[in-house]
Amino acid sequence: MSNVATAPLLRVANLNKSYGTGLGSRNRTQILRDVSFELRRGQTLGLVGESGSGKSTTAACVMGLTAVDSGLIEFDGVDLTSLSKPEMRRMRKRIQMVFQDPNGSLDPRFTVADLVEEPLIIHGVSGTAERSRRVEEVLDRVGITLKQAQRYPFAFSGGQRQRIAIARALVLNPDLVVLDEPVSALDVSIQAQVLNLLSDLQDELGLTYLFIVHDLAVARLMSHHIAVMNSGQIVEAGTSADVFDNTTHPYTRALLDAVPGARRRAKALAAAGTAVAMEGK
Repeated sequence: MSNVATAPLLRVANLNKSYGTGLGSRNRTQILRDVSFELRRGQTLGLVGESGSGKSTTAACVMGLTAVDSGLIEFDGVDLTSLSKPEMRRMRKRIQMVFQDPNGSLDPRFTVADLVEEPLIIHGVSGTAERSRRVEEVLDRVGITLKQAQRYPFAFSGGQRQRIAIARALVLNPDLVVLDEPVSALDVSIQAQVLNLLSDLQDELGLTYLFIVHDLAVARLMSHHIAVMNSGQIVEAGTSADVFDNTTHPYTRALLDAVPGARRRAKALAAAGTAVAMEGK
């Protein structure tokens, strides 16, 4: 993983979000409570917590997919919460997302080549030759050939479909990629391959990742820093080593105790990823 240490690319401060009807607190459910964190360029922040902790809502707020009640989401010095819908749409060229289930983000009616080209068309990249060049380049980076790219998504395995989803996110050359549980639907051997790919892409392209994850082993392996969420709040944050080896919050300790093999599994995933990388040489 890259170790670039510069000013934060993404800064979230005192983020609050609730759902419900009406203005009264009795009619609304608070989902996020004063969520704050920073993410530096070229690094990975793992946002960890159980289902319902607020991780995916935080990601949706960062992507501008849901409005916030209050707080700041600053990307490269720009407050995303102040942007109009057209302005946020243009900003998404620099902020892309990879979802847990690629089946939901890959339209089965399109070939893989068309799916990866579509973001370029949407964001006004002109010239068929230029778009084709960029599609070929990004597919090659994720291990999909042009011949394969003439097929439809159903012809690929789950791991290959996730690679295609990653290619679709990267074709616009984004600065920030939000990864929402990108390997949780894959078996362990395929997880290692995809995680190894993500790590290599980060090193090669200088990508910054906001990694939404419930799997502590994956968080330990992939993240420079970790923020632990519980009931819509960040209860502990620090470097990956500090959070895992010098845990201070009872909730984090409970998470680790609930998965006693997390540390061993992180090592196993890392070893599997290394083996995959060596096979490719």
